[in-house]
Amino acid sequence: MWGSARGYSDTLLRDAGVTVATIHDTRDVLFGGHAPEPTITCSRTCTTRCAKSARPLASRPMAMPIALASSTGWHVPPAQLHHRAALRLPGRNPRWKNGVGKSVATTNLINALAERHKIELYETPVGFKYIGELIKQDKILIGGEESAGLSIRQHVPEKDGVLAGLLCCEMVARRGASLGALLEQVFGKVGSYYPLRENFRLTADVKAKFTEKLRSDPGEFHGIKVAHVVRIDGLKLVLADGSWVCYRLSGTEPVVRAYSEARSREGLAKLSAAAKAWIFS
Repeated sequence: MWGSARGYSDTLLRDAGVTVATIHDTRDVLFGGHAPEPTITCSRTCTTRCAKSARPLASRPMAMPIALASSTGWHVPPAQLHHRAALRLPGRNPRWKNGVGKSVATTNLINALAERHKIELYETPVGFKYIGELIKQDKILIGGEESAGLSIRQHVPEKDGVLAGLLCCEMVARRGASLGALLEQVFGKVGSYYPLRENFRLTADVKAKFTEKLRSDPGEFHGIKVAHVVRIDGLKLVLADGSWVCYRLSGTEPVVRAYSEARSREGLAKLSAAAKAWIFS
């Protein structure tokens, strides 16, 4: 992403004998005209190139967050695979009995994997400083958040995109399968999870009305019963069918961040539309 991670991942992989194609590895203080974060839009060049070359993996890290793409040209949500990779670590080192950390707005696939592996789950407010604190207290083996950040036990208590990319590369090499295939294997064991994050700008009137709405605990959402309400950070509504929505108001601008996750792509499209409608209704 023309940023500070240039020359690390590609060099380490080439030293290990891996064939690597590098793009956007020159300095650009404007980051190609995009916000310096690994969103689907900003990852499009990498995703397209990955599909054309039929490579099983492409990763394009900055120094902290990371973007991943499969050989099908599919942008893979990093949190879905970070924890798939790292939850294998206890088997390789039985002394690592620590838990796993995630922010409240991060995919519940991690909840399902932690339960399956009988690993304690710590759910935090949004912000990697909370994950970092768990690392400093030696409570977790790995921690991650929805904005594509990850770190592990006995490492720095801050997101490390280079480390995250190398963990995913190692997983692909050891398993001999593409990222998309590995994710489908996970879905086959614990069910599918499709997350989405969207930002919506609010007028002063809409923000005031919506702020008041956030104080209530609705009994249903999108025609589905609310199973429970989580207020670790903002308002998270976990629905009876396993899907959920989470709203967080920005403290610096008139924006609400809406996070949605459903158990199918079709369900996510409907849930996203309902999440937006609930803001402006």
